[in-house]
Amino acid sequence: MEELLIFFYEYKEAIFIIILTIFLGFEVISNVPSVLHTPLMSGANAISGVIIIGGIILVGHADTIVLNINLILGILAILFGTLNVAGGFVVTDRMLEMFKKKKKN
Repeated sequence: MEELLIFFYEYKEAIFIIILTIFLGFEVISNVPSVLHTPLMSGANAISGVIIIGGIILVGHADTIVLNINLILGILAILFGTLNVAGGFVVTDRMLEMFKKKKKN
Protein backbone atom coordinates (compact mmCIF):
# COMPACT_ATOMS: atom_id res chain seq x y z
CA MET A 1 0.00 0.00 0.00
CA GLU A 2 2.85 2.33 0.82
CA GLU A 3 4.41 1.73 -2.61
CA LEU A 4 1.15 2.79 -4.24
CA LEU A 5 1.07 6.03 -2.27
CA ILE A 6 4.69 6.73 -3.19
CA PHE A 7 3.87 6.09 -6.86
CA PHE A 8 0.95 8.52 -6.76
CA TYR A 9 3.06 11.13 -4.99
CA GLU A 10 5.92 10.84 -7.50
CA TYR A 11 3.67 10.99 -10.56
CA LYS A 12 0.94 13.32 -9.29
CA GLU A 13 1.43 15.81 -12.16
CA ALA A 14 1.11 13.10 -14.82
CA ILE A 15 -1.95 11.63 -13.12
CA PHE A 16 -3.53 15.09 -12.91
CA ILE A 17 -2.89 15.66 -16.64
CA ILE A 18 -4.43 12.30 -17.54
CA ILE A 19 -7.55 13.00 -15.47
CA LEU A 20 -7.82 16.50 -16.97
CA THR A 21 -7.54 15.16 -20.53
CA ILE A 22 -10.25 12.57 -19.81
CA PHE A 23 -12.68 15.30 -18.75
CA LEU A 24 -11.65 17.58 -21.63
CA GLY A 25 -12.04 14.79 -24.18
CA PHE A 26 -15.46 13.88 -22.84
CA GLU A 27 -16.64 17.49 -23.10
CA VAL A 28 -15.28 17.92 -26.63
CA ILE A 29 -16.72 14.65 -27.95
CA SER A 30 -20.13 15.09 -26.32
CA ASN A 31 -20.64 18.44 -28.07
CA VAL A 32 -19.82 17.25 -31.61
CA PRO A 33 -22.71 17.47 -34.08
CA SER A 34 -23.75 14.34 -36.00
CA VAL A 35 -22.55 15.73 -39.33
CA LEU A 36 -18.95 15.87 -38.11
CA HIS A 37 -18.95 12.39 -36.59
CA THR A 38 -17.60 10.51 -39.63
CA PRO A 39 -14.62 12.82 -40.31
CA LEU A 40 -13.74 12.78 -36.62
CA MET A 41 -13.82 8.98 -36.57
CA SER A 42 -11.38 8.94 -39.47
CA GLY A 43 -9.06 11.25 -37.55
CA ALA A 44 -9.39 9.13 -34.42
CA ASN A 45 -8.46 6.06 -36.45
CA ALA A 46 -5.29 7.78 -37.65
CA ILE A 47 -4.35 8.77 -34.10
CA SER A 48 -5.03 5.25 -32.86
CA GLY A 49 -2.80 3.90 -35.61
CA VAL A 50 0.03 6.02 -34.23
CA ILE A 51 -0.75 4.71 -30.73
CA ILE A 52 -0.51 1.13 -32.03
CA ILE A 53 2.90 1.83 -33.55
CA GLY A 54 4.04 3.44 -30.29
CA GLY A 55 2.81 0.41 -28.34
CA ILE A 56 4.70 -1.94 -30.66
CA ILE A 57 7.88 0.10 -30.16
CA LEU A 58 7.34 0.11 -26.39
CA VAL A 59 6.84 -3.66 -26.29
CA GLY A 60 9.88 -4.15 -28.52
CA HIS A 61 12.12 -2.24 -26.12
CA ALA A 62 10.62 -3.69 -22.93
CA ASP A 63 12.40 -6.35 -20.92
CA THR A 64 10.32 -9.48 -21.56
CA ILE A 65 12.00 -11.59 -18.88
CA VAL A 66 10.50 -9.56 -16.06
CA LEU A 67 6.91 -8.32 -16.24
CA ASN A 68 7.40 -4.54 -16.02
CA ILE A 69 5.28 -1.44 -16.54
CA ASN A 70 6.62 -0.79 -20.06
CA LEU A 71 5.52 -4.20 -21.25
CA ILE A 72 2.07 -3.90 -19.66
CA LEU A 73 1.47 -0.38 -21.02
CA GLY A 74 2.69 -1.39 -24.48
CA ILE A 75 0.37 -4.39 -24.62
CA LEU A 76 -2.57 -2.28 -23.41
CA ALA A 77 -1.78 0.42 -26.01
CA ILE A 78 -1.74 -2.18 -28.77
CA LEU A 79 -4.96 -3.81 -27.54
CA PHE A 80 -6.98 -0.63 -27.02
CA GLY A 81 -5.59 1.07 -30.14
CA THR A 82 -6.56 -1.93 -32.27
CA LEU A 83 -10.04 -2.04 -30.75
CA ASN A 84 -10.46 1.69 -31.42
CA VAL A 85 -9.33 1.41 -35.04
CA ALA A 86 -11.56 -1.59 -35.76
CA GLY A 87 -14.55 -0.04 -34.00
CA GLY A 88 -14.00 3.27 -35.77
CA PHE A 89 -14.01 1.62 -39.17
CA VAL A 90 -17.20 -0.28 -38.33
CA VAL A 91 -18.98 2.88 -37.14
CA THR A 92 -17.73 4.90 -40.14
CA ASP A 93 -18.87 2.18 -42.54
CA ARG A 94 -22.33 2.09 -40.96
CA MET A 95 -22.67 5.86 -41.17
CA LEU A 96 -21.58 5.90 -44.81
CA GLU A 97 -24.16 3.20 -45.56
CA MET A 98 -26.84 5.61 -44.35
CA PHE A 99 -25.97 8.07 -47.12
CA LYS A 100 -26.21 5.54 -49.97
CA LYS A 101 -29.34 5.51 -52.06
CA LYS A 102 -31.58 2.56 -51.45
CA LYS A 103 -32.28 0.22 -54.35
CA LYS A 104 -35.88 -0.11 -55.43
CA ASN A 105 -37.17 -3.60 -56.18
